[in-house]
Amino acid sequence: MSVTRRSVLSLFAAAPVLAACGVGGSSPSAPGGREVRVAYQNFADSTLLVKDQGVLEKALPDHRISWTSFDSGASINTAFLGGAIDLAVIGSSPAAAGLCPPLNIPYQVVELLNVIGDSEALVVRKASGVTDIKGLVGRKVAVPFSSTAHYSLLAAFQQAGVDPASVTLVDLEPQNIQAAWQRGDIDGAYVWTPVLSVLQRDGVTLTDSAKLAAAGTPTLTFTVVRKEFAEANGDVLDRWLAATDDAIKKIKTEPRVVAEAVARQIGASVDDALSQLKQNIYVDHAEQLGPGYFGTADAPGKLAEQLRATAEFLHDQKKVDSVPDLATFRAALRAPRG
Repeated sequence: MSVTRRSVLSLFAAAPVLAACGVGGSSPSAPGGREVRVAYQNFADSTLLVKDQGVLEKALPDHRISWTSFDSGASINTAFLGGAIDLAVIGSSPAAAGLCPPLNIPYQVVELLNVIGDSEALVVRKASGVTDIKGLVGRKVAVPFSSTAHYSLLAAFQQAGVDPASVTLVDLEPQNIQAAWQRGDIDGAYVWTPVLSVLQRDGVTLTDSAKLAAAGTPTLTFTVVRKEFAEANGDVLDRWLAATDDAIKKIKTEPRVVAEAVARQIGASVDDALSQLKQNIYVDHAEQLGPGYFGTADAPGKLAEQLRATAEFLHDQKKVDSVPDLATFRAALRAPRG
């Protein structure tokens, strides 16, 4: 069962108890050893291979790895604020929002898991008769608010010259989007796989995140870690990064092995999982130290600038209170070793 922004409140209630027991810290008295609380999302990516094969559990036998599925980056940010998780898979838009007021979440971006391609898209019902983005005026479109899909939808409106206020936007998590689509409650949605694949069976795709990236508004998927946790648990972070880098490389060299793991985790066929994996761009840790991403200490890359540009867009849309300076975003980056 995935955690939504509503059900994440139950994690808040448990957080003080967990903290008292040393969860996410270094307490050896916690049952099963030190606990590492990982927030993941059920879409095709390298981290599902790590989870499926128990790589962390084997690398850290004296730790207890707790995996919790979340429906969106917004719910993950809420869980970070409640002290309920240590490490998470999250999109660039909610990550940028998390680094801005009013959230100001003390986490760090420690790796790039993928550049989002057409695994996120804007789809409308065929029966709606809508053939372009301008045709959404007066219609009802669902999207998980504060997600990369939400950011991309607003960017699509901006590029098409559509005032977001002229469209009825509905804040729904992916599974609820699928249910609303099947009931006929919405005309369209901007969402990611695997729900996207279901909608596309009887829908028309108007644009996707690959096209929007080419037009200047890219979206990314990161691993973020609580700064305090990263500083106190360098061994855990090293094992995580080694596992995910290996998994990213396997997507390129052994895609079917990864697809088989993803299929088991999301309940899809191997062919569907393979198709979903091919919809994004994967950059291993050595490549992430290039100028287009993290860069180096002597020559910072463009990633901090991209995050700040995302934050500025969110500020223009009144989704964050203000935008910190570039130094704040650079300080939030902790480049993998490559």
